[in-house]
Amino acid sequence: MQELLDNYAAVFLAAILGTLLVLAAILASRFLAPFSRSPGKSTPYECGMLPIGRVRTQVQVRYYLFAILFLIFDVEAVFIFPWAVTFVGVGQAAFYEMVLFIGILFGGLVYAWKKGVLQWR
Repeated sequence: MQELLDNYAAVFLAAILGTLLVLAAILASRFLAPFSRSPGKSTPYECGMLPIGRVRTQVQVRYYLFAILFLIFDVEAVFIFPWAVTFVGVGQAAFYEMVLFIGILFGGLVYAWKKGVLQWR
């Protein structure tokens, strides 16, 4: 148990110190920064022009779907690169596991394609 505490003492110390520094910065900004409310502060800034229309606009769901698909295939690239670098030494089991992984992702891509997620309307 002592060995475990010795190994993670620096991690615990860094976490506590980081938390204290963040809390100190938040409190210092709250007490030391000038704070006043004015109508000009609460209006949104649009590149020097007065905002026209509603301030908030609704973002369509397809943007989120594209982002999720991008993340899925980005994560796939993160897993495939180290596997490709050590391809010769990993053996057949790792090869078939990667084929299964790519197959599952390909199935997700086909599903998204069939649902029409990839078509821009």
